[in-house]
Amino acid sequence: MTTGKMPLVDVQDLKVHFLTFRGAAKAVDGVRFQIRKNQTLGLIGESGCGKTTMAMAIMRFVKPPGRIVAGRILFDGADIVAMRDEAIRQLRGKHISIVRQEAQNALNPVMTIGRQITELILAHEDVTKNAAGDRARQQLHLVGISDQRINSYPHEFSGGMKQRAMVAIATACNPKLLILDEPTTGLDVIVQRQLLRMLNNLKDALHLTSVFISHDLSVVAETCDRVAVMYAGKLVEEADTVDLYQRPMHPYSQALIGAYPNLKGEKRRLKSIPGAPPRLIHPPAGCRFEPRCRHAMAVCAQKEPPVKQRGGHRVACHLIE
Repeated sequence: MTTGKMPLVDVQDLKVHFLTFRGAAKAVDGVRFQIRKNQTLGLIGESGCGKTTMAMAIMRFVKPPGRIVAGRILFDGADIVAMRDEAIRQLRGKHISIVRQEAQNALNPVMTIGRQITELILAHEDVTKNAAGDRARQQLHLVGISDQRINSYPHEFSGGMKQRAMVAIATACNPKLLILDEPTTGLDVIVQRQLLRMLNNLKDALHLTSVFISHDLSVVAETCDRVAVMYAGKLVEEADTVDLYQRPMHPYSQALIGAYPNLKGEKRRLKSIPGAPPRLIHPPAGCRFEPRCRHAMAVCAQKEPPVKQRGGHRVACHLIE
């Protein structure tokens, strides 16, 4: 069982490769982090850096040509990577749930929202159909949807309501871990704000532990306790949210924050990050950010930087030395 000192999630040197005719694309390459109970960890980085693949690995949703080739994912002390398929099926939905982006594609279009919630409850808990229906109404109320919409179909909901319905389904069995994969994508800023407020209230009400994946730094700042920065399959920096945003140590973290507007601070010119992420089939031999880094040294192209602990930060950069 999880104790105060033991993390709920402990990812150890995880490697997820996608096998192609040209070689293995190293989508996640030696990533290590922990998430403690009731904590929200934000995963940020450019598109294609490995954030969603990381989430799929935690759910054991990686399918061929993808494969977990090394490492462990300890959830409440048990290794998800080594679990049998039946054990994984029992884990999903009941103990670990995911809210994907684009709820339109995630919801079943020919089933009512209420039925989708009740079927999940009935699949994982020994309750009557009536009790599951009552729980479904409570779930809708919890995410700000009238229980009178329990017999509505997904196409009768707006984009924001569909995303709320996805959260209601994902939290129906009060999971220990909730993964949110860019849940605000495609929503206007007002609906985004409402959804984030609802998620924060839900986290307090259900004592949720969460992974929040996003490329929107402002969304992560509002919802996460800690932030992990990924680049080209590597975790390059991790720290408390406030520390990372105020004192980023890795050049990539600095570049990400420098490229994002700050409405409260002094006006400054935004800086783009030159170049593009490397190909994951044949990544650079040293630091993967070296070709785009304005602080790059000779050692950066030759040797992969180890992860160092500096204050409250974990950073993989030769400059830290």
